[in-house]
Amino acid sequence: MLLHRFVENGVLAGAAAVVALSLSSAGFAQTIYSCVDGSGRKITSDRPIAECSDRVQKQLNPSGTVKGVLEPSLTSDERAAREEKEKRAAELREREVEEKRRDRALLQRYPNRALHDKERAEALGQIDEVITAAAKRASELSEQRKAIVVDMQFYKADPTRAPPSLRRRVEENESNQATQKRFIAEQDVEKKRVNQRFDEELAKLRQLWPMAGTVPAKAAAAAAAAPVPPAAAKK
Repeated sequence: MLLHRFVENGVLAGAAAVVALSLSSAGFAQTIYSCVDGSGRKITSDRPIAECSDRVQKQLNPSGTVKGVLEPSLTSDERAAREEKEKRAAELREREVEEKRRDRALLQRYPNRALHDKERAEALGQIDEVITAAAKRASELSEQRKAIVVDMQFYKADPTRAPPSLRRRVEENESNQATQKRFIAEQDVEKKRVNQRFDEELAKLRQLWPMAGTVPAKAAAAAAAAPVPPAAAKK
């Protein structure tokens, strides 16, 4: 009886060991590696393939379906180059997302050419008002200069003998006139900048309006060909 139990226990232990070994082998063989080496040979193995360490290796299930990939081993320079490439790709994606966001905002603000032209005219009109006021001030300074010249006639032979107050009037007038000229020139530059901005927006909107369907294609083409409003045409 004791001998029979000993034999039975031994058989059970051996069977358990065989099952454990089978399970271990099955687990080890769960992933199959496959690749094509530099010579064009297709290699398959139950472990990572040394001949393909420089290229991607497919990780297959026993059924042959792909469950993942094993990336190639990279040198530090290769890793740096890859990271830089991924960084540039990410920046490009961000720029594309940002451009699309700006396009949506532009369309929402200007659903048609009339609104865009109206805002251009208003922006340029405000600058024209500032230039008009500056020109008026410059004209006043010119008149003041004439009066100063008359007063300076008494000291034409020796301007240094003119009273300090009169010399200050001359200096202040010259400085103020120079300031007004610079200011008017700056406003002219600002008008060109505003027109350039609206021109760039209009070029973009000509593409966006038909795609968005907010303006029929024929109407968009007609609006695009329309002349710039008089206020916008001034440079």
